[in-house]
Amino acid sequence: MKPRIIAIANQKGGVGKTTTTINLGATLAAYEHKTLVIDLDPQSNCTSGLGFVPKPDSISSYRLLLGEASVGEATYPTAFPNLSIVPSTPDLAGAEVELVGMVGREVRLRQALASVEGFRFVLIDCPPSLGFLTINALVAAEALLIPIQCEYFALEGVSELMRTYNEVRSYLNPDLTIDGVLLTMYDERTNLSQQVAQEVQSVFEDRVFKTVVPRNVRLAEAPSFGRPIHAYDLRSRGAKAYLHLGKEFLARQDAIREEVTRGA
Repeated sequence: MKPRIIAIANQKGGVGKTTTTINLGATLAAYEHKTLVIDLDPQSNCTSGLGFVPKPDSISSYRLLLGEASVGEATYPTAFPNLSIVPSTPDLAGAEVELVGMVGREVRLRQALASVEGFRFVLIDCPPSLGFLTINALVAAEALLIPIQCEYFALEGVSELMRTYNEVRSYLNPDLTIDGVLLTMYDERTNLSQQVAQEVQSVFEDRVFKTVVPRNVRLAEAPSFGRPIHAYDLRSRGAKAYLHLGKEFLARQDAIREEVTRGA
């Protein structure tokens, strides 16, 4: 079965993209779906958050983008069953400049992932920008997942992301869809979180996941130990939220497959 490739993106930083990539990936893996995480952010937080320490000769997403290695060569197992990673290193920052002069610069990742096999899901952790790295992810992906934090200016930048999303659909990847919008850093004690949730719901309607990810200290601590939240504190509110998200996400995937089958 061809894997479903999902870009997790929002040009605004600090909204939970990497946290979601790590913990949704770990949840899907825990539900016995082989999952590949691709770290496409030069900050490499997804790589370190899964406890992967690249060696000097490790093949990274940088070399994958430049066509110097295949996705199979760039994929490494993590310490967690059913979960693998294409790691990032800081030299990925140079790819933005190097891609400018390349033919087909927007489709480099799609070409690289054409041969990916053995996985049910591929999750791409995008940088907090709309440069060539994120565009490559959107062109390679079948779907987009957008984390939005429940704070002031929550929708700031999302309009720019949606403009880029529509342009990618128009010119480069007409099959790209939105698999969901995820509310993160939710604090039910504040009116602000409730107001933001209502505002996001009014914009994205049924695309918003019913599951919300709470503001949770244990969730923030886990990456510093190189673990997904389930392996760090399974009983935490953050772990429970991502377990619920995984079930909801998989239910949506089943619905998508049924709709495609009916359409065929």
